[in-house]
Amino acid sequence: MNSLRIATRGSALALWQANYVREALDRTCGVASEILVVKTSGDRFTTAPLEQIGVKGVFTKELEDALIDGRADLAVHSMKDVPTELSDACRITTVFRREDPRDALVSRDGRALSDLPRGARVGTSSLRRSAQLRASRADLATAEIRGNVDTRLRKLDAGEYDAIVLAKAGLDRLSLSSRITEILPPEVMLPAVGQGALGVEYVAAREGEFGFLDRLVDRETMLAVEAERAVLVEVQGGCRLPLGAWARFQDGVMMVDACVLSVDGSESIRRRRSGHCSSAQEAAAMGKRVAAELLDAGADRLLRLAGRVA
Repeated sequence: MNSLRIATRGSALALWQANYVREALDRTCGVASEILVVKTSGDRFTTAPLEQIGVKGVFTKELEDALIDGRADLAVHSMKDVPTELSDACRITTVFRREDPRDALVSRDGRALSDLPRGARVGTSSLRRSAQLRASRADLATAEIRGNVDTRLRKLDAGEYDAIVLAKAGLDRLSLSSRITEILPPEVMLPAVGQGALGVEYVAAREGEFGFLDRLVDRETMLAVEAERAVLVEVQGGCRLPLGAWARFQDGVMMVDACVLSVDGSESIRRRRSGHCSSAQEAAAMGKRVAAELLDAGADRLLRLAGRVA
């Protein structure tokens, strides 16, 4: 097999992830590969709020295009960036054991969330994060922040924000764990669907060529992400609306937590289910059951108020 071309965004974190996959392909599968950097809509429009860019999959679409037009053989994504509706031409496989999916607070003066002063300016580009922050601290002023991890940290250090919220997995991967002030527990902040997990995408018609990817799959991670994405699909929430979900295995049993909030955090609906799960179909079914309970409790109204298009 010729050297495979791996499409990725050009940020430090995206390159870390792509190189991690490249090294694993070589070490575990004996497959050589090289990196192809592709600029996405999310990278080009660095100041507009993500929901205003008007492109589904703002961090994935152009990578998918590179697969379809033959410039790349594989694409590497953070699973939290992958929209629920992929192109019919492509397939995606969740690979590796998931990193810590929790969110982390990074504050300028080392204060934890509970110790931030009233009116503190907390930067995040996520409605999920801002809604959960305000559910915990209604007195905080959440503010839009865009840019890669290093850009956001520079804005924090320059005094534009009192604190910012980032994915712990991204900070860990970039050896920036020392910047973490507080790891936010799931009781305070449920993570985004797929957060901390990596996915490899390829053209569906070539699926038979990529059987070796099975060697990189961590089964528990794959099933957990399947359950979380099923929640998202069922409520039609989209990754830019205030919904969090976290599936994981405890003593061989899958636990699924999910929540939907109002934008201002004043209303919150949260549900949990647990059960034995050994297949993608069972994982998806569990996620759908959690979603149905959320919808029965009024989640649909909150998502419509948050701007979801029916």
